[in-house]
Order: sequence, then structure tokens, then C-alpha cells
Amino acid sequence: MKRRKWPLKGWHKRYFVLDKGILRYSKNQHDFSKGKMHGALDVSLAVMSVNKKARRIDLDAGDILYHMKAKTPDLYYIWVTKLSAHRMYKKNEAAHVHNGFLQALSQSSHLSHKNSPTQDMVSKVVPTLTSCSPLNHQGLGESMASRKYRASLSKAPAKLNSIKNTGHRTTLPAVCPDNSHVGLMTILYNNIGKDLSRVSMPAALNEPVCLLQRLCEELEYSDLLDTANHTDDPYQRMVYIAAFAISGYATAQYRNRYKPFNPVLGETFECIREDRGFRYISEQVSHHPPISACHAESNNFNFWQDQRWKNKFWGKSLEIMPTGMVNVTLKNYGDHYEWNKVVTCIHNVLSQQRYLEHYGEVIIRNLKSSVCTCKITFSRYWGSDGSKNEVQGQVLDETGNIVHRFGGFWHEGIFCDTLPNPQCIWKPNPQPKNYMIYYGFSSFAMEMNELTPDLKPLLPPTDTRLRPDQRLLEEGKIEETDKKKDEVEEKQRERRKILAKRGEEHIPCFFRKTLDAAGKEVWLYNGTYWKIRDNAGFVNVKNLELW
Repeated sequence: MKRRKWPLKGWHKRYFVLDKGILRYSKNQHDFSKGKMHGALDVSLAVMSVNKKARRIDLDAGDILYHMKAKTPDLYYIWVTKLSAHRMYKKNEAAHVHNGFLQALSQSSHLSHKNSPTQDMVSKVVPTLTSCSPLNHQGLGESMASRKYRASLSKAPAKLNSIKNTGHRTTLPAVCPDNSHVGLMTILYNNIGKDLSRVSMPAALNEPVCLLQRLCEELEYSDLLDTANHTDDPYQRMVYIAAFAISGYATAQYRNRYKPFNPVLGETFECIREDRGFRYISEQVSHHPPISACHAESNNFNFWQDQRWKNKFWGKSLEIMPTGMVNVTLKNYGDHYEWNKVVTCIHNVLSQQRYLEHYGEVIIRNLKSSVCTCKITFSRYWGSDGSKNEVQGQVLDETGNIVHRFGGFWHEGIFCDTLPNPQCIWKPNPQPKNYMIYYGFSSFAMEMNELTPDLKPLLPPTDTRLRPDQRLLEEGKIEETDKKKDEVEEKQRERRKILAKRGEEHIPCFFRKTLDAAGKEVWLYNGTYWKIRDNAGFVNVKNLELW
């Protein structure tokens, strides 16, 4: 079985052939016999991790990542045994070719290894293995790059209302640290296949924002929601909602060298942006599993989500798999839009050729109306610059007919050519000066952790801006950061032990757990944060001591 990536859940049955160290697969045996391949992988170049209990086999070749599952323990044992043998065969074959090449250079003779001892041995021990098992995989497919979209986007100016001077800071107190000395390989290889959100990392691998702030970064282009709330046509309105859903991924383009801080249980973050017309509150509501909940409101929209991330290293690639739905309501029309998020993967994480991509499908539904839905496809990168970071989408009516098409690139912008006036719907703001020495932050990200004298007394003591280890990192004090980070994490462990001893559970302050219409567990804002802030203030209420 192979894990699906289109969309992101479940497994697909695929027909696999393992022959002389090359694993190929097709949709079925008939397609394979006709030469219709969906993919191929040299198993000797991949890191293989296995999970006997789940019957999982994960192969990570850096640019290709296969997640497979056997139906039975016997099949699992056969596949693990054969894959291991074929990996050894290919590695021995490579060594034989290398030695033979050196010999040829020294003796000026032709190299022939048709009947090499290694190949003869493996052909007896490791015959061609064909198997049909449910596997979930993304087909290679033809690139959908437009096409047309890139040319249209290149002519479109940035949205001036998004890049006006905000009065906030434009740099950080210190440049990002050099983390080349950190033994990342040892840390990652000791945790292959595990959820890295539970693994403590050295501070030099962090950026001075936490996941609560990263969720707030998704509101950088909230003006798209403002526009949607003043667009009468429901199909055009959906185009703006889709552009907003895509815009949240743009910040990742330059952010593959460092990771955000994991919030501790009970940590909060507020963001009031009068220039953008919204206010935002978030809280870490669960530690195991880690869940971050947030809510933003404005005169035009409400925005909320609770996100759970699993970060897994497979040997060469790091996958970030979010679960949870994003929700937006528009006040003029009563619409309630809901959509999922796609997988983010950092490939070749241990090399200088590291790159990041998002892939999968996003489905946007209006829970208040069935007039239209939207499907957005984030394409895989197959080595062609024309298809890198490509996104295409369709707005469909109730019968499934396409009403609008749009496309582009999540780091360059989105163009819709089916509107009455074809236009660029969204384009990311230019990066600030010297952004690479400041963690690759956008101007909006630079402002996340800013703490002004007039703001400090208004915040609860649980606000991220007051977290000492994150503040020390922002100031460039790496050694002090590591010590303080250990203290903060140890304090969290002690609080958990005390609660467990009492037989109690942590109760979040500003969000409550409930079930949505589909029966899924969700965390919703309980309405208390702004009431406390606007009235008595947090100095007059009981607060958690987090650090």
C-alpha cells in the first residue's frame, strides 16, 4: 500500500516491481505491462525506515519519498527482506563499477561486469519481485506550469495597500546565528520516522517566533478577505477566498533553515493590527498531541483554526503534516468557508541543496451554501523550474462545471483569467532589505515578536513576546538561549507532573473544546480574552507561570 498525496489521506493500491535494485510502480499490472509507470526509485540511494507494528516501510531518496504499508505481517517481512537485499546488491554493484573503472584507467582495458560475482549472486538470491499492494503515491504526471500565468504575474504590480509603512520595526536586534556546527544529522537519524514535535532541539536551529505567531502570519494578506466580503458574486467571492488560502504558504519560501519554537502549554499570543483592521488571539491548548488554536476578528470576517502538526524525518526529507481545518466567515453574506491544509516537505534537509515544497489538494466548501466549491492543487516539483511551486485551482458550480480558473505559484502570485476583467488576484509583498540574515523573515514576520513599552503592561504574562528564551535568541544570545530554553521546558514538565499527581487536566483559558457539525473535535474561542483585556486587565486575574 502507498500513502496518497492527492488528496492527503488514505492509501492506494498500486502494482510494484522490484528488479535489480530499482523499485517501479504503476496503477495496476496491466499499466505496468504497457510501460505506463507512475514512478521509479533506486533503493540504494534511499534511507529505509521500518515499523514492524504498523507494517510500514518508508523510503526517502531526498527528492522522492515513498510511504508504503504491507497488508499482512508475511508480506511486510518479504518486502523488508527483499528491499534490504536489493539495496545491498545496488551498493555492491556501484562499488564493483567504481573499482573496475579504476582498474580500466590503470590497465587501459575495457570494463565489463556483465557476469560480475555480485550480480550472479544476487540474481540467485533476489529474483524479480512483483507485488500488488495498496500504496499511496503521487504520480509523476505532466507539469501544469503555465503557463501564461507566470507572464501575467510578472507584469502585475504588488498590492500597494499591503506594503505601506506600518510604523513597526523593519529589522531584528541581531542577525540569525550560524548553526552549521549543530549536529543535526545525529539528532535526526536518532529520530527517523518519529514525530519531531516531541524532540527538543538546540536553540541555534530555532527562529525567534513560535508556532502561534506562524499561524498569525497566515493573516498577512487579510485584505483578500476584506475584498471577498464586498464581492457580491459568489463565484468571484470564492476566488478571493482561494487566493487567501494560498497566500498563507508564501512565507515559507525563505524559511527552510530554522524552525519556530514549540509553544509551551498555556502560552498565548495576541496581535492587534489597526492598519489591517483585525485583532488575533491564539493559545497552546494541548501538549500531547500539540495543538495550537487561534481566532481573529474584524469588521469584515472571522478567522479561526486549531492546528496539530506532525514533523517526521525519513532519512533525507522532513515532512510537516498539518491536521485541522481553517475556517472563515464573511459578515456581509453569512458565508462560512472551511478548508484543509497541504503537506510541507523540506527535501535534502542535511545538504546545501535543501529546498521546500508544498503538495496536495485543498478543498474549500461554503458550509452555508452549496452554490460553489473550490479545488486547489499544489503540484509536486519534478526537477523542472517551470513547475516549481505551481498552484492551479477551479471554482465549480453545483453540477461540477468550471466557472473560474486561476493559477500561478505560491511564492509569486495568483492570476485569474476567467473574471470579467482578467487580473492578478494576489501577489506577495517584496522581501525586506537583508532578509536572509534575519531568518528569511517577511516584513510582517519581523513585526511578530516586537515588544513596545506601551504594549508590555497590557499583555498577559503568558504572551510569547515575554518568553525569555525566544527573546534571548532574537537578541543573538545563543548560549543563554539554550540554558533558558531548558529551564522553560523543565518547568512545563514539572507542571504536568503536578497535574497528573492531582488527577487533573490542563484547562485552556481562552478556548474551549467542542464538536463541529461533522462530529470532529475542535477548539473554539470562548470570547473572554478581549473582555478581560479591555476591562479589568490581566494583572487582576489569575495567570499561569510559564517561565
